Amino acid sequence: MSADSIALSITGKPKDIGGFEVRRLLPVARCRSVGAFVFLDHMGPTTLKAGEGIDVLPHPHIGLATVTYLFEGAILHRDSLGTVQEIFPGDVNLMTAGRGIVHSERSSEETRSKDRDVHGLQMWVALPKEHEEIRPVFSHTPKSALPDLKGEGWHGRLVVGSLFGKTSPVETMNRYFFVDLRLEAGVSIPFAPDYDEAAVYVVDGELDIDGAIVGAGTLAVLEKKPNVLLTSRQEATFVVLGGDALPEPRFMYWNFVSTRKERIERAKEDWRGQRFDRVPGETSFVLLPE
Repeated sequence: MSADSIALSITGKPKDIGGFEVRRLLPVARCRSVGAFVFLDHMGPTTLKAGEGIDVLPHPHIGLATVTYLFEGAILHRDSLGTVQEIFPGDVNLMTAGRGIVHSERSSEETRSKDRDVHGLQMWVALPKEHEEIRPVFSHTPKSALPDLKGEGWHGRLVVGSLFGKTSPVETMNRYFFVDLRLEAGVSIPFAPDYDEAAVYVVDGELDIDGAIVGAGTLAVLEKKPNVLLTSRQEATFVVLGGDALPEPRFMYWNFVSTRKERIERAKEDWRGQRFDRVPGETSFVLLPE
């Protein structure tokens, strides 16, 4: 194990998503995916004042599953299946778009009534080619149902997949993992997931990965079949994510992911023509970017 364990370090770019700034980490030119993860946004941390809120208007997805995970705050999810689900820290929302789904993400009226912090991650996972056109489905798994992980000086939560001898109850279409971890200062843990690809994203604090220092806000994409030692130089919060490599490339445009360019073109035309199902209770929507 050495500092050469890190293939690429990514710090991301700020991006506005409906009056709320995020740090966009994936995709980048040199790294289009980590396992099946093709998109990663770090939301916040920020404080929204009373009367303010997140308002991501209804927008479509195809060919992917969205994974939403919060450290602080709450977000109200609505979709074209009729789902209305507020997510809180430690829970996980998994929305499988398949052949097409539309959703909005907003602050509830209750959370708008007071100052509150918002902090979390949103990820997209490319669906396997054979499942790209499945019927859309949404699932919510509360924090209480997710396996706790712990050792001397560290603890965490297994959100998706199998790692550290445990398996999440969240059902997925492909093999990938996502884990939320916290280490006290000076603690080391080995990290050798049984997957092709992995990355470490430092949310807060600082990590040493085989001699390379990784600070907050940095996504360290590891070399294939990783086997590294993670050491906290100070108290650290971070996530690890990855999975089996995608067997074929993906095309991406806006919120659409597919193995076929022509499928993305059809989705664009369908959204322009408003042929996607609508989100009950929503009247506005995001226009297709040109």
